[in-house]
Amino acid sequence: MIWELNINTKKRNELVDITNKIESVVKEAKVKEGICIVYCPHTTAAITINEGADPDVKEDILEQLSKMVPEEGSYKHSEGNSDAHIKSSLVGASETIIIKEGKLMLGRWQSIYFAEFDGPRKREVIVKIISG
Repeated sequence: MIWELNINTKKRNELVDITNKIESVVKEAKVKEGICIVYCPHTTAAITINEGADPDVKEDILEQLSKMVPEEGSYKHSEGNSDAHIKSSLVGASETIIIKEGKLMLGRWQSIYFAEFDGPRKREVIVKIISG
């Protein structure tokens, strides 16, 4: 079972909480035990899991990534978004979450984020549910 979700980002760099969307997919799939793969098919965006309770965590992550990989630099890529490509590689294109008793096995404070590094844009997230 594969789902394609649409995400609209509003900023050049942002973390969009997509946990509820992924939970809805799991519920729709009616899978009691298995895995959920959340995949980003973009080279300037990513998927990550981190704390969802304190919004300062999202801001800290984005701020530190921007310090490590600034928007302006001596990049050779001519489109002006090399930093976004590098941040995407650092964060990663996917996350895998175990499904138990029909629910994602996320930790108490964990949320699933779509990480935008070259927005605002219309994006897609691919979700694959494997029963088992």
